[in-house]
Amino acid sequence: MEPVGEVSAPANLDPEGLGFMCGIEVHQQLATGKLHSRQPGQLHDITIDTLPESWPRFARKLRAARGEGGNIDVAARFEARRNRSFIYCQSPNSGLIELDEQPPLPHDEDALDIALTVSAMLNAHPVPLLQTMRKTVVDGSNTSGFQRTTLISTAGILQTEGGPVGVDVLCLEEDSARKLANELTPNGEVVTWNLDRLGIPLIEIATAPDVKNPDHAKQTSKALGRCLRDTRRVRRGLGSIRQDLNVSLMCGDRVEIKGCQDLDWIPKIIRCEMARQLHFYRLANILRSNYGFEPLGPDRRISSPSVDVESILPLKLVDVSESFANCQSKMVQNGLGAGSKMLALPLPGFAELIGTKTLDEDGAQMPRLGRELAGAAKLAGVAGIFHSDELPAYGIDQEFVDATRAELNGVDAFVLCLAAPWQAELALESVLNRARLAFDRIAQEVRNVVVKKGAPEDGTTSPMRPLPGGARMYPETDIPPFIISSDRWNQIQLPMTVQERAERMANFAISQDQAKQLVARELDDHFVNHHLGLPLKAWASMLLENEGDIGLMALVLAAKEEGHLTREGMAPLLIQLKNSNPTISEIAELAENLGLKPADEGDLAAIVDKVIQSRADFIKERGMAALGPLMGVVMKECGGAADGKQVSALLREAILRLGQ
Repeated sequence: MEPVGEVSAPANLDPEGLGFMCGIEVHQQLATGKLHSRQPGQLHDITIDTLPESWPRFARKLRAARGEGGNIDVAARFEARRNRSFIYCQSPNSGLIELDEQPPLPHDEDALDIALTVSAMLNAHPVPLLQTMRKTVVDGSNTSGFQRTTLISTAGILQTEGGPVGVDVLCLEEDSARKLANELTPNGEVVTWNLDRLGIPLIEIATAPDVKNPDHAKQTSKALGRCLRDTRRVRRGLGSIRQDLNVSLMCGDRVEIKGCQDLDWIPKIIRCEMARQLHFYRLANILRSNYGFEPLGPDRRISSPSVDVESILPLKLVDVSESFANCQSKMVQNGLGAGSKMLALPLPGFAELIGTKTLDEDGAQMPRLGRELAGAAKLAGVAGIFHSDELPAYGIDQEFVDATRAELNGVDAFVLCLAAPWQAELALESVLNRARLAFDRIAQEVRNVVVKKGAPEDGTTSPMRPLPGGARMYPETDIPPFIISSDRWNQIQLPMTVQERAERMANFAISQDQAKQLVARELDDHFVNHHLGLPLKAWASMLLENEGDIGLMALVLAAKEEGHLTREGMAPLLIQLKNSNPTISEIAELAENLGLKPADEGDLAAIVDKVIQSRADFIKERGMAALGPLMGVVMKECGGAADGKQVSALLREAILRLGQ
């Protein structure tokens, strides 16, 4: 049956009726050193504007290499044609291995242990022999032109709210470099990368296509995140975990969507992709009907008649620069003045099918061929294109549209590109290839969603590259295979779950909020392991309010409980004692030298009585409400050498006596 649903109402599309399939890939950074070098995994908070001058820079160009089977991967071939060059900035935590000037070292043991632990948590089956592979990546994010990845386990199960989801593979791999900037030049795009992230270990978990609907995809991502966080050995924060979505409809095909960092956006991103696949299936059949070809079937598993698109849409580029010589558009004037050419690509039969910007019921841009053509052109390195469905616009008047059609022998639709001749040719060739694909169901490709200021905030996606195939993988010859023995696997210890940790904290006499925060901030183990002899609530507050050496914090709190320093003196004392290993007697001596030792109880009582007597009228007027203001007065009189809790108790008692 033909698929049912309105593209303008993605939220109402029926996943089951449309043959929806979805799997999720999660990439989680591990809190260890780098995977194949012994460099620390420290990230540096810099931008292209704050890049230190002292960091060395290296210029490179990458080319696609043949895989183990002798073929060049389709995605690698595409990237190689983009004529990009790369500048690598060597951060303090990157060395010769990150620069691809030295062979890699064996796996970081901590990273491998974490990968095996997560495998056990997912009831996955470890592979007996670990063979590191090279995965071809020539977009510049790896200096070597490949990413090292190792299959760790297969056939696991993830429990989610919506039911169990299979885990096909769990891999351990290197993270990529971080992009700092990219610049379009007449000679191609120049991309600048920061090497601080390159080589940080990632766990990659790929689920089976068991996700039932868009909301279940969000549930599955949350369950994967919880599983990884339960190890307490993964990085936290923005960018430390990334979700990729593999989505298809029966009338479409598999598309991998990258950049889904915000879990709340996942359902909307998927619904927009469902609408996109449905739209382009219907568009393909409109084009086929217009040209008299048999339609596509609604089931991709059943082959449909092919179309000789090259005869329908041959590569024919026409230089129409002279027709635009008098165009008043500043964009056109500046481009032609800089030596660019305006090239035109005829697309016969595409009039009113390229489309213009329209929003769906949820405020997202509806799918249209024009965005896909523009995305293909941008990947070839140009800023954008013009097409006949949206013209006149951008300062290009109707007379220039008519002049272009005349030069193209009256064709009903066309695409224009203003760029350096070689760039315009490459961009329009990419546009033509995408237009040819419009006669078939959706192309298998990798797409990117960006949810941030200055980019589509509606869950729609843009093309990145063709979907890679098996040709991109070949063995890593610098790292020998190694065996995971039964003994090592049996020694893996499963970590506590969040629920188990919450139940453990319920056994301690602290507030529910303290217990919840200790678990959420991953401080509960420190609380349990160092609480003996300490007041529990005070120890919980100490951990939540301070950072640093846990043993030192416990020692300072113990010194406070023995009367060697005030409560207010603990924080400054922790700063003074940072990176030291003092005894309690040394803490007491330092507290006295800094004036942080509690005042004598008799002296403190005398100071409180003095303050009470001097402010008797204020106390009679305000009653117990005077306690707060008087606290500050007493603490000032004591020079800060008083325990706030003790001062509060003495003041409360004195105020009550005065009121009797």
